[in-house]
Amino acid sequence: MGKTILIADDEPEIVALLRLFLEVEGYSVVEASNGKEALAYIQNISIDLAVIDIMMPELDGYQLIKLIRKEYKLPIIILSAKNQETDKILGLGIGADDFISKPFSSMEVLARVQAQLRRTYEFNEADPVALDSQTCVGDMALDHHSCMLYKRGQPISLSSIEYKLLKLFMDAPGRIYTKKQIFEKAWSDQYFADDNTIMVQISRLRDKIEDQPRNPMYIKTIRGLGYRFAKKDELDEN
Repeated sequence: MGKTILIADDEPEIVALLRLFLEVEGYSVVEASNGKEALAYIQNISIDLAVIDIMMPELDGYQLIKLIRKEYKLPIIILSAKNQETDKILGLGIGADDFISKPFSSMEVLARVQAQLRRTYEFNEADPVALDSQTCVGDMALDHHSCMLYKRGQPISLSSIEYKLLKLFMDAPGRIYTKKQIFEKAWSDQYFADDNTIMVQISRLRDKIEDQPRNPMYIKTIRGLGYRFAKKDELDEN
């Protein structure tokens, strides 16, 4: 069955154009002209991915994304005329998975949608035996069936990117990963020196799992090289 894409944008011409390209590829499309309408769709029907504008009436895109991320893990792509670096960092920081600036290429949007769907749902098609297992380091247990992290037995909900980052790190505690390696493994895409995206996602992950995010115990920054996850003996010392 084809995936269902939500387009939340108050510009009818943009919605119509994106609908055309997405439906040709076999996707079902749901339209919302404001944030409240978009949130209602997400709460009441199964949405696989959302393309969200920032400047919308009633509930803007930033507010909408924050509300979505309280309960849902679906991938979110921001499509906005607000294209300053600070806008992109803010959007990624509150939970968006990608950011596309207006004006845009419809083919680029389609490619980004397809990439996010692959990244988000591909692990559901993995080996069922592997999905039943957990990766444990110290007091952390990453469940590959639910894509949930358990810290000292307490569940922590993860986005698809956060899950992939933690799996990468926890599968090889102590190994240093460069930013290029992290991006290409977690985002399944070629690295184009997109340091902001990595830094924002690492910061979000630290906020979730660290007791003191500004003094991280689990995800260590290796200056000039990249990041690594603490080894079990390091964690046992704390």
